[in-house]
Amino acid sequence: MLRFLVRRVLGAAFILVLISAITYFLFFALPSDPALLSCGRNCDPRNVALIRQNMGLDQPVWTQYLHFMTGIFAGRDMAIGHCPAPCFGYSFATQQPVWATVSDRYPTTLSLAIGGATTFLVIGVGLGLVSAAQQGKAFDKIASSFSLLGNSVQIYFIGPIAILVLSTNLHLLDRGHDPDWTHDPAGSVSGLILPCLVMSVIFWSGYSRQTRSLMVEQMSEDHIRTARAKGMSGSYVFLRYALRGAMASIITVFGVDLSGVLAGAIITEATFGLHGLGTLAVQAVNQTDLPLEMAVMLIGAFAIVVSNIVVDAAYAIIDPRIRLS
Repeated sequence: MLRFLVRRVLGAAFILVLISAITYFLFFALPSDPALLSCGRNCDPRNVALIRQNMGLDQPVWTQYLHFMTGIFAGRDMAIGHCPAPCFGYSFATQQPVWATVSDRYPTTLSLAIGGATTFLVIGVGLGLVSAAQQGKAFDKIASSFSLLGNSVQIYFIGPIAILVLSTNLHLLDRGHDPDWTHDPAGSVSGLILPCLVMSVIFWSGYSRQTRSLMVEQMSEDHIRTARAKGMSGSYVFLRYALRGAMASIITVFGVDLSGVLAGAIITEATFGLHGLGTLAVQAVNQTDLPLEMAVMLIGAFAIVVSNIVVDAAYAIIDPRIRLS
């Protein structure tokens, strides 16, 4: 297991370095001039030249990239001041350290992504299990209909409706706000329930149908019939053997859906007015703030790669044959 994890971590490190290089060269080696973007409109050419020198843009692009990567792990001295690790540079728009801005926003996106993923896994897999156990009965048909309906709607459509009905009219749930886990953990949970529920709809419907299909298929396997023939109870066979066989495929799909979770978090932030990395990325694009754009992209890539390592580890625990691959 340790050897398997080491291989995955080394592969992930290589992927992150590759992503960082591609991202850096796309942003800083294209025709747009970072020094001109930093200086702003109607900037004096002498100031542009000075900014280019202070930013190190007069050096070879590979040297600039090495300085950038060194800053992430060890910090670096810049013309505007010392930038402590992790240093992604200074924002063109605010002249503040990029990491200070990102660290203020990522708890919202992280909380939303974890809460939404937990919600759709619990609801989706739970409904799929009950539907498989009640195959062909009323609950199965109703759940299948709701799954098809949930799979056809979008966050920006059901979000305002959920706010209007569940928050404004019925006052059942908080409208949604940024979490503050240090000073108000209970309020943070309350403020994330509705956004997490809305974000999970487009995911749990698919997991419900997939879990049902996998469980029905597993229940027809030979080893399931053998377990029943040995006198094991139906519920034990259903949860112990059939569910374990289905979980490998569910975890695999979850690993693929991780990028979709982050994308759903971005749309959910815009729908509920939350201030996370999604809204920060949109703001950076609108302001052509290259250091901020790059930081958000790299942090998003890091989150996806790390999450996939966790998924691979869970997959290896369920199916030991994966460790040999």
